[in-house]
Amino acid sequence: MSDPVNPFEQMMRQAQDMMKSMNPAMDAFSPKAFEAMWQTMPKDIMEMMFGKGLNPDGLDAKTRLLLTLAGLTMQGAQADTAVRLTVRHLLEAGATKAEIAETIATMAMFAGAPAMTRAMDLAQGVMDGQTEEGKDT
Repeated sequence: MSDPVNPFEQMMRQAQDMMKSMNPAMDAFSPKAFEAMWQTMPKDIMEMMFGKGLNPDGLDAKTRLLLTLAGLTMQGAQADTAVRLTVRHLLEAGATKAEIAETIATMAMFAGAPAMTRAMDLAQGVMDGQTEEGKDT
């Protein structure tokens, strides 16, 4: 008698097999390597691109990035790379670790504790200068 197959695992395996047949190079794809290709923008560039450069009376880049982090936290585990990149840019834009943690913690009420905890772990990894495996970057 065979063990029952989890339908979700079976679906994921079929999707992975399909992707491998369409692009064999996907075996070597690394989200962390992809993330490393994106440089942290200098604060002045961030301010020009999506800060007060668009609206002199509007939100600064740091505030916009804090709002972005709040939204990404609400997405939960779907947004690992985006959370790490946003935290990296927030630090460059002048946000403190306390501001970043407070923004994420506030989302527990709206997104739930698991999403908040995941985002906090990702942010802490960036703020500690560590990779996801806990090794120094």
